[in-house]
Amino acid sequence: MSTATARYAGHLRTEATHVASGNTILTDAPVDNHGRGEAFSPTDLVSAALGSCMMTIMGIVAERHQVDLTGVTYDVTKHMAAEPRRIRQIDVTFQMPATLPEKERTILENAARTCPVALSLNPEIQQEVRFVYEG
Repeated sequence: MSTATARYAGHLRTEATHVASGNTILTDAPVDNHGRGEAFSPTDLVSAALGSCMMTIMGIVAERHQVDLTGVTYDVTKHMAAEPRRIRQIDVTFQMPATLPEKERTILENAARTCPVALSLNPEIQQEVRFVYEG
């Protein structure tokens, strides 16, 4: 069974549907590449997928260790290369609770860095991952 199906909606937009759930995602080409920039670009999705995958794997590990990560956030920034046009770097910064003990910090950070998306991306794409413990 397919994971997703998609259709070209015209004007450099696509609509992808997750087969199992029926949820949809719209994409739009970015303004600097002839699009309107009114939705995630495909490369935005790759960048967001990296952060979401890291967060998900941390969540799995956190549950195993009875650590509550509810409310943890991340910011992701994508950097593009011009020739060829591709993602050259993705920065992910997690805002983590300051109360996490050092042992759990190490376990969670290692889990994030070894998520399936991080391991699947071309090694030429630099991944800058930061964990900020505040609050």
